[in-house]
Amino acid sequence: MIIKKFQGNTETEAIMLAKEELGKDAIVMNIKTITPKGIYKLFRTPTVEITAAMDDSNPSTAEKKESAAEGAPPTLNAYVKNNLSDILQEDKEYSIPVEPTAIEKKLNNLQELLEKQLNESHVEQKADEKVELKAEEKASGNKNQSLIQLVYNQLLRNEVDERFINQILGEIENKYKKDTTLDNILASVYQKIILKLGQPKAIELDESNTKFIFFIGPTGVGKTTTIAKIASTLKLNKKAKVALVTSDTYRIAAVEQLRTYANILSVPMQVIYTPEEMETAKEDFKDYDVVLVDTAGRSHKSIDQRDDLEKLIHTVEEEAREVYLVMSATTKYVDLVKITEAYSEIANYRVIFTKLDETGSIGNILNIRMLTGADLSYTTCGQNVPDDIGKLDTQETAKQLLGGSD
Repeated sequence: MIIKKFQGNTETEAIMLAKEELGKDAIVMNIKTITPKGIYKLFRTPTVEITAAMDDSNPSTAEKKESAAEGAPPTLNAYVKNNLSDILQEDKEYSIPVEPTAIEKKLNNLQELLEKQLNESHVEQKADEKVELKAEEKASGNKNQSLIQLVYNQLLRNEVDERFINQILGEIENKYKKDTTLDNILASVYQKIILKLGQPKAIELDESNTKFIFFIGPTGVGKTTTIAKIASTLKLNKKAKVALVTSDTYRIAAVEQLRTYANILSVPMQVIYTPEEMETAKEDFKDYDVVLVDTAGRSHKSIDQRDDLEKLIHTVEEEAREVYLVMSATTKYVDLVKITEAYSEIANYRVIFTKLDETGSIGNILNIRMLTGADLSYTTCGQNVPDDIGKLDTQETAKQLLGGSD
């Protein structure tokens, strides 16, 4: 039996090559598509490889084979049959009686052995194909890992906490395909960041009730200026009836600053020193749409100051109040964590980030949102009143975190 492999651009072409060389009686035993590996797959098309066999025990077939392949070495079957008399003579010299039927039996056994070897070669071939496939998957996995690492590094440069990066990438891991691209990964992470940031919440007016909005946070983060910007926006854009209250009596400059804004906007303002005076302010401004309350910048480390602030806030019923924690985007993350933990003991709050124009890294916005679960709200990016404020743009924030912006 003759066993050979032939390659062609198509299955038909490969079979024709086999028939031409081995004869029309050739039997196709295996068909395999060979795909180019590595970068060459971009420039080469797949080919078809067939394994064909021919039984050369038929003299006419053997003659066709020999004429089609001149100079080719004879197969073992052909050699034995052509030299049968010599083999018998040699066996006689060694006193080993060998009959022609015994030779034929040996040939049959040999044929079975060849067929067995062919089957084993098919098994090995399939095993090799599996190894190649695993290698391809591993190479693809390594490529994906490199792309993911690029995204990881970019978020890390924007000071996103490592555990939140791992959480986001872990949640989209099942979306990775073996032929994924950086664009696909970026798109998935971009969408996931937007979901994590949530829908920012701004102040909404209640026609039936007066809303009291408390602004809390550490000193120096820009609470008073932020209040002035929001008051201007509510009055000019929503035609709201606005009043201002300040309990920041620790800093005379803060009181005068808010009074100046009140005069410019032509809105009333009161200074209060105790929670009891807040009760008076509630009665005075009961016909207003919204009352914005500036509080003193308290140390998150001082329990007494936190207790005073909590009493002030709780003078207003929960359904009539909102609390906004104002923090600077320039503050270190470790300090932001302590601030949010301290103020979470006072009341539920929404988060305002100021001074975005003073930092090149905005990862803390995502960090605080994922850490606390508190709703994000406004961001400020300058001192101009009322222009440098707006509700957080989650899409733009996600773009900046991933290294791009409009």
